[in-house]
Amino acid sequence: MPKTAKAKKKVSKLKTKVVNKSKLAATKVVPKTPIKISKTYIPKETEKYMCDKHKVYFRMRLTEWKKELIKANNEALYNGSMDDNNISADIVDQANSYIDSNVEMKAINRQIKLISEIDKALRRIREDTYGYCLDTAEPIGLKRLMARPVAKYTIAAQEKHEKDEKVHADD
Repeated sequence: MPKTAKAKKKVSKLKTKVVNKSKLAATKVVPKTPIKISKTYIPKETEKYMCDKHKVYFRMRLTEWKKELIKANNEALYNGSMDDNNISADIVDQANSYIDSNVEMKAINRQIKLISEIDKALRRIREDTYGYCLDTAEPIGLKRLMARPVAKYTIAAQEKHEKDEKVHADD
């Protein structure tokens, strides 16, 4: 029987790179400590636009708003399901009950859409794009964000979008 030749394995040595300590210290990332603000804090125009305090404030405000909406929706859905057992023989009462439940469901659907907008705003905060117009990348402004924390556009860009929607709706 012929002998089989054994394959020699190549052994490679890992090369270690010597790094200058001063370069290592310069590139070292210092973890940020979480910014804490008081419950009564209100963003000011004098502060740098969308600084960490502003982001924390709007994150807290959006999160609280979302919790309130979810709680209200859950209560409305629970209470609405309890009313279904009360079916009246009177046709006017049935129609009135139908209209009431229809209006309530529309309100719940609007709130669900608003919760989705809040989630998008929270995502923009994480991505550092919150507070800036999605069309023009200009600052939206603190006053507008205080009034409508889920705002995506400056007032001018929002008006343009609304005009465009009206034009397309008329077609």
